[in-house]
Amino acid sequence: MSVPADATPEIATANVRFAETLPDGDDADAQRGFVAALTPGVVRAADGTVVWDNDAYSFLEGECPPTVNPSLWRQGRLCAKQGLFEVCEGIYQVRGLDLSNMTLVEGDTGVIVIDPLISTETAAAALGLYRSHRGDRPVTAVIYTHSHADHFGGVKGIVDVASVKAGRCPVIAPAGLVEHAVAEHVYAGTAMARRAAYMYGAALPRGPRGSVGAGLGQTTSTGTVSLISPTLSIERTGHTEVLDGVTIVFQLTPGTEAPSEMNFHFPDRRALCMAENASHTQHNLLTLRGALVRDPHVWAHYLTETINRYASDSDVLFASHHWPTWGTERLTEYLAQQRDLYAYLHDQTVRRMNQGCTGIEIAEEMTLPPALEHAWHARGYYGSVSHNVKAIYQRYMGWFDGNPAHLWEHTPVESAKRHVEFMGGTDEVLRKARKSFADGDFRWVAQVVNYVVFADPDNVEAKELQAQTLEQLGYGAENGTWRNFYLTGAMELRDGPVGTPTDVASPDVARELSVEQLFDVISLRVDGPRAWEARMVIDWDIADDARVHRMELRNGVLVHWDLDGTRSASEPDARFTLTRTLLLGVLQGAVDLSQAVADGRVDAQGDVFKLVELVGYLDHPDPGFTIVTP
Repeated sequence: MSVPADATPEIATANVRFAETLPDGDDADAQRGFVAALTPGVVRAADGTVVWDNDAYSFLEGECPPTVNPSLWRQGRLCAKQGLFEVCEGIYQVRGLDLSNMTLVEGDTGVIVIDPLISTETAAAALGLYRSHRGDRPVTAVIYTHSHADHFGGVKGIVDVASVKAGRCPVIAPAGLVEHAVAEHVYAGTAMARRAAYMYGAALPRGPRGSVGAGLGQTTSTGTVSLISPTLSIERTGHTEVLDGVTIVFQLTPGTEAPSEMNFHFPDRRALCMAENASHTQHNLLTLRGALVRDPHVWAHYLTETINRYASDSDVLFASHHWPTWGTERLTEYLAQQRDLYAYLHDQTVRRMNQGCTGIEIAEEMTLPPALEHAWHARGYYGSVSHNVKAIYQRYMGWFDGNPAHLWEHTPVESAKRHVEFMGGTDEVLRKARKSFADGDFRWVAQVVNYVVFADPDNVEAKELQAQTLEQLGYGAENGTWRNFYLTGAMELRDGPVGTPTDVASPDVARELSVEQLFDVISLRVDGPRAWEARMVIDWDIADDARVHRMELRNGVLVHWDLDGTRSASEPDARFTLTRTLLLGVLQGAVDLSQAVADGRVDAQGDVFKLVELVGYLDHPDPGFTIVTP
């Protein structure tokens, strides 16, 4: 593997000057309530593979080096504090064993688990740490705060499906969680997971020239992602449940940090869980891995509702990431500042947008009010003012900035070839770029050398200069995900693609898809041009679904619907009767259809080869597609 360079004098000096602008910091909350750490802080899969290594971040206890922004260094050090922590009497958190926190609420007979991390292995380790200090309490309920994989993926590491089905362990989630989890992690899961490799820096070496964290947590674990569908969906704010003797009042917050999300209050313990709606960082309005743009106006509205409903009745606030905030007055002001942050970004972006400014122009000029600028929890470690402003612009105005010159531009490769030619050819561009590098104008170097890389991807000199440039931009970034993007890009320019370290669209998640969602996933894989002339109708009689689903391929589009109630349906080309599990296996290619028909597991009528033809039109996603090269 290639060896990263050191920081240039320009970046080293800029980081020193940046440190002088930072507010005074009290880091005591991040350590408050500490009980014990997992020693060693390493989690392995059954085959011995390391899926989490928090000890690799021990270097963060040292002095900040020139290769890391000093504000991000502090955030990384606080996020890397690992172990079991007491939030208040009867509520504990395990932090530092994955990107997210696991919270454990003690009930009359066992423990309620909130957000069981990403991987079954890290979740089991976190529960084991808790039990080693609080007793071998059974898991009596699981709560998912929202529809991102770092808040449900480890569930099968702490509870088995049989206990859930038997009613011994309810699984509670906000309405629509599975549907939104599928839409985000399965429909576009390959593209998002590949970009997440850049965002979280999971493949980067840990150290002052590599990964120091992602601002929200250190990185993503790389174990087994699982999912157990909820047994109870929260449909409205004010819904109250008593779980294992613990009273919980829920606040539904759809369209905030996730399309399906909820906060909740423990009135008897005066504790408030904020899910991921209030963290010790400015959050993303459009995550760099890709997702739907979030609505900061709605986000701010729900934070106001939280303050009005629950703040005065709370002594402690905790969340799915970072550390708690104690004291009614402190947590109220914390929530108000978080609310003001998203409201300000929204309102000021829209104001300037209505004056004719584009997203990139607004992002360059946007400055937060002094009170927010000096609040550690509003700083851009995970989201940033720059990319959040652009996200708001995108939410309202889309990709097009209104300039007709940008309406039909060439593709990146064709545009790059023309740019390089206009600028005097490869040698001239690199000569000028090296001078700009020496002058410390790294943003410009990254832009112009990217043209050379895309116009001439075999140019080793260009790729190395681009790698050096991205390194320097990473060394200066306060934002953890920006740093990871820059440094992973540099690493891939030198060593080739790292692939997708964490795959959240796992087979276990796929098993929870509804029949309609299964067909949706397949429709997204149809190679349209190859299927333009194809025509077929297939009926699926799902034995354990008590419905017949029709699938029709025409004009390169695979559509499907429930046949129940449909009048005058024509005869299909083929009809298959099977279970939902077998259907999943057939569509995923894990079950040989002809063998299943032969042994009687699938009843087939009509032209069976129509399904073979359909499978032939399906494309395959590429989890290792290129990003920094064409």
